[in-house]
Amino acid sequence: MSHQDTYLVKLTDAIARQLGQLADRLSQLPPPEAAQIMARVVDPEDGVLGEVIHLFVTGSRVAKDQAEQGVLPPEVWLAVGRAANELHDIALALDEHHDTLKHAGSPPAAASWPPAPAPLVVRRRR
Repeated sequence: MSHQDTYLVKLTDAIARQLGQLADRLSQLPPPEAAQIMARVVDPEDGVLGEVIHLFVTGSRVAKDQAEQGVLPPEVWLAVGRAANELHDIALALDEHHDTLKHAGSPPAAASWPPAPAPLVVRRRR
């Protein structure tokens, strides 16, 4: 393993650890602060999700090249590409909520009433 490969493995491990730490700390934040952190996570331009999607798109291109060379089976390329597409779809669905998350920590307007909790309803498919 080259020095560059060792560095990239360590970088990958460090990013995974930091994401775990972020998740652990997020669960301990007050709701307005947690919402603002989540807004940064789902930010389509500079957020964690956008960068993960970029990583999967790049990985899909690499996997395609390796599949064409016979290094990887084509199923691997297809699976990585499918994951990139699904993550992109998730980002699009979350994008409509980005501004709401971003402003959740802002103080409400003086004339507005405090928000009321909304009951969450789970619907079962039969």
